[in-house]
Amino acid sequence: MNIDGLRSRITGLIGREIFYFDTVDSTNTTASEIAAKTLEGAVVLADSQGRGRGRLGRAWVSPPGVNLYMSIILMPDIRSRDATLITIMSSVACATALRRASGLDILIKWPNDLTVKRRKLGGILTDLKTEENKISLAVLGIGINVNADVERFPEDVKSIATSLKHESGSDYSRTEIAAEVLNELDVWYKILKTMDRDTLLSAWKQLSSTLGREVSAVTSRGVFRGLARDIDGEGLLIMELPTGEIMKISSGDVTLI
Repeated sequence: MNIDGLRSRITGLIGREIFYFDTVDSTNTTASEIAAKTLEGAVVLADSQGRGRGRLGRAWVSPPGVNLYMSIILMPDIRSRDATLITIMSSVACATALRRASGLDILIKWPNDLTVKRRKLGGILTDLKTEENKISLAVLGIGINVNADVERFPEDVKSIATSLKHESGSDYSRTEIAAEVLNELDVWYKILKTMDRDTLLSAWKQLSSTLGREVSAVTSRGVFRGLARDIDGEGLLIMELPTGEIMKISSGDVTLI
């Protein structure tokens, strides 16, 4: 990856400072460690991760030389109850940037999966620090499969994952993909900071693969199956159960049926 080339393409707050490593345990862990010593918008990038993390404690396969692993330090100062909107914002930014860069029909599976043809292309993991019911620090971790060979993924991942290269048959510059994503994040982060919910939620709904579909949701309260009706103003998933009961899901593992 050409870090100098990436820096020259940055247009806003996000990416104004970039820390690059050949390998780290996790870009989110490294970003959390340096957050107090750097500026908002700083980015940690790594060529590979030894202990990459996805949501719900899952491992994120992070081979060198092919994919994008980065974490962004944000200080949004928004209400704790609006935490899901950070993931909503970042998924809209990533999907928009990747669609523009690749021409692929990239969609979002609630709350944070970037998908192509129902296979996972990327994911977002947000680590938060709160003070007095406000989010003072958000470390936004983004993993995107760019040029990975799907056949080299572990067996339990191979059938559900994909990459830009696998879907299009073309190699991509990770530098250019990173620049597209970071610049688009800058645009949508400004929208989040002004709490323009209508613009943010409308964009997410247009890119959603989840709404209007029957889903299974694994939550701390149990496993629920129903119709994904909508998301509310805080980004929570609204499900209609077979009984007609309406429930909201703030976190969990959602599978399209």
